[in-house]
Amino acid sequence: MKRRNLLQAASALSLLPTLGHAQAAYPNKPIRYIVPVVAGGGSDMVGRTVTERWGALLKQTFIVDNQAGGGGVIACQAAARAAPDGYTLLQGYVATHGTSPATRKVPYDPIKDHTPIGMIGATPNVLVVNASLPVRNLQEFVAYVKANPGRLSYGSAGQGSLTHLTMELFKQQINSFMVHIPYRGVALAFTDLIGGQTQAMFPGLAAAVPHMKSGRVRALAVTGPNRHPQYKDIPTLDESGFKGFDAQQWYGVVGPAGMPAPIVKQLNDTLATVLKSPDLRDKLSIEAIEPITMSPEQFGTFIKAEIGRWSAIAKARNIQLDN
Repeated sequence: MKRRNLLQAASALSLLPTLGHAQAAYPNKPIRYIVPVVAGGGSDMVGRTVTERWGALLKQTFIVDNQAGGGGVIACQAAARAAPDGYTLLQGYVATHGTSPATRKVPYDPIKDHTPIGMIGATPNVLVVNASLPVRNLQEFVAYVKANPGRLSYGSAGQGSLTHLTMELFKQQINSFMVHIPYRGVALAFTDLIGGQTQAMFPGLAAAVPHMKSGRVRALAVTGPNRHPQYKDIPTLDESGFKGFDAQQWYGVVGPAGMPAPIVKQLNDTLATVLKSPDLRDKLSIEAIEPITMSPEQFGTFIKAEIGRWSAIAKARNIQLDN
């Protein structure tokens, strides 16, 4: 009997590490998901839409934490300072991990301070012009700009924004000049574009759609490798002769530096599953966002390429906002 009891006790003890490991399996508590903008906008909608479905798959709650300020700096610093245990994630996007580090000194390193988890999706920028401008397509617009050097102006959502850098890339490629008029946000820029104070802009597609539908602006081309599935009548710049021209408003997920590889893989695998849902695609289509899956390695490479691309444009066009 004593021997049998000893064997049973030994067997029970051998299970304790397994049971303890099961109880600590990730995730076993709510996950903080930092969104670097105020609640209610398109970026916030993306975060809440994705985490609602992501949490259901992981069987754990995501708590969306809106931390606006400093163009994403506050949110990026908060994520960098968090414990690398998978319970704090950040929704990075083209500004926090692309255009801002390219045009100003930020108090975080978007490569060294963060662990790439995966891409969420992207929406292209679209070249739009005032509807009264006598051009019907991209080729006519380029000819018109070259025939009127310095007489045309374009608006942007602000100095160093994606709308600014995209047009500077375009100007570089056509080797011509337009005056830059920065605004405090894309809505104000649209007001003057529609009113004729400016003639062109490169906003995100979602922001442009209402004005395109009203006929107050004319869409000439979209960025990105392919035509947008919702607006297949608008050609890409690439197919219009601007090979490799790409600029997109993208969203992805990063965490603090030093996250364990198994947790990163679990998050990436489950995020990819969420992104394949037709329901999610329909929801994100409100912002003209197409879901994109990437491995952590691919997303890390993508971020480095974005920073490199916009840094090159900023240097070539002398755009340095710290000066």
